[in-house]
Amino acid sequence: MEQKKAEAIIEAVLFAMGDSVEMSKLVHVLEMDEKEIRVIIADMNKKYEKSDRGITIIELDNSFQLSTKPELYEYLIKVAKAPRKYVMSDTLLETLSIIAYKQPITRLEIEKIRGVSCDHAVNRLLEFNLIQELGRLDAPGRPLLFGTTEEFLRTFGVKSLGDLPELNQEQMEDFKHQAEEEVHMKLDI
Repeated sequence: MEQKKAEAIIEAVLFAMGDSVEMSKLVHVLEMDEKEIRVIIADMNKKYEKSDRGITIIELDNSFQLSTKPELYEYLIKVAKAPRKYVMSDTLLETLSIIAYKQPITRLEIEKIRGVSCDHAVNRLLEFNLIQELGRLDAPGRPLLFGTTEEFLRTFGVKSLGDLPELNQEQMEDFKHQAEEEVHMKLDI
């Protein structure tokens, strides 16, 4: 297949889907290998940049998505007027961090790490589409398993979970200490 046609197909698929499209699906549609498709996408991004276009193709965990260039975000705000913003409290950030690093994980496991109930935090993170239900653990009660979403990757600007910074033991102790303080504050009220 000629490159120009492959570019048109990639652009059409990514535009129509609106969300990210897995590389395996692009391989199937284009009947090309992954390496060729990556070269074509890189060329497309160079052309978008050279002609000062408002779009780019981003990679998220071996999937690709047509996206607005980040530097043009301020103009989108003017159109949308009320962009969706997350109010991320320390509790939500701690819970999200635990899920990101320990996934798949159950509510009970999150609560064991934090030392407090996490129902509200998990529900808010589900509302924000930063986490999702991944299925059920094969254990008594069949508890739900949670993990992060592509929206999490986009929001925090990472391509995959492997790009997350490593946590050291001191940071884990800080998390535990903050959770203990939170428990004591609730008990004092």
